[in-house]
Amino acid sequence: MVVVTPIITLPGIHGSGPTHWQSVWEDREPDRFTRFTPSDWDHPDLDDWVDALSRAVRAAPAGPVLVAHSLSCLLVPWWVRRGTGTVRGALLVAPVDPLASAFPAEAADFTDFPIRRLPFPTTVVGSDDDPYATADWSRRFAGLLGADYRNLGAHGHVNADSGLGDWPEGAALLRELVDA
Repeated sequence: MVVVTPIITLPGIHGSGPTHWQSVWEDREPDRFTRFTPSDWDHPDLDDWVDALSRAVRAAPAGPVLVAHSLSCLLVPWWVRRGTGTVRGALLVAPVDPLASAFPAEAADFTDFPIRRLPFPTTVVGSDDDPYATADWSRRFAGLLGADYRNLGAHGHVNADSGLGDWPEGAALLRELVDA
């Protein structure tokens, strides 16, 4: 019997549109990928987002892997501190720097995220030209969480506008986490 690791996707503020790699992955494997669902994508409330992630983890078969993008990369350490449930690993893609001028004001609750090693294997992915965080900041963020760091080069915010399609390199990083 083959055990398939469940994946929970965590889009950033405003969600991930239909051409975002998270949505493409969800569409390709709907029995494996589940999107967490906070009450409001456009006005993120930290408590609501932590609760939504806790519900998704509890509803998943044992040992899901988290795939977070943008603001949700800051959600993961908050969830570890305040949430319930356990996960097998996390892929945190294009984390936003809460001190950057581009940080969304409506997400102020997320800024002072807990700094501690995450209790599961984690990979942080950054880009050289992300308007929401420098590659140096993403590398430091990974270090604060005890995560591996991968730099993609110049791929913007690693979203639909980056032209990555179904982002095979990201799928390979996810497979590494699942196989770890």
